[in-house]
Amino acid sequence: RLLGHSVHQMLIVFPVGLLATAVLFDVAYLASGRELMAAVSYWVMAAGLIGGLVAAPFGLVDWLAIEPGTRARRIGKVHGLGNVVMLALFAVSWWLRGSADEPPAAAALALSFAGAALAMFTAWLGGELVARLGVGVYERANVNAPSSLGEHEGEPRQLHGH
Repeated sequence: RLLGHSVHQMLIVFPVGLLATAVLFDVAYLASGRELMAAVSYWVMAAGLIGGLVAAPFGLVDWLAIEPGTRARRIGKVHGLGNVVMLALFAVSWWLRGSADEPPAAAALALSFAGAALAMFTAWLGGELVARLGVGVYERANVNAPSSLGEHEGEPRQLHGH
């Protein structure tokens, strides 16, 4: 936790946004044939992969804190393993591209699209963990809850599913 919030939840916005943007540039490349779009995708994908590698250990720490035998623990396992596979799909896509100076092969594009599809599912699972199961959510969360930066009663809810 950092200032009362899960570090993983703070960091995942970067790889999710960057990898989604890389896919959008792949689509722009396919639509326009402009190799510049593929080059931008190459570098944005690299940044997204780095972001994913930074966010992943914090997600593992959060998952290990979830009470065993709970639905949240099972969903967290699928979420985490799915994200490992998703990052692997993007990593192979990036590797197959060779460099930003080469247009991507069909396999590299297919892998980035598959990674994006899987990311949609794993992001939904992450939302299920936070929004439905309350993992990492302040125990007394409400529309008038005190700031996590100030003095207040209670502690953030432990990362468990109840």
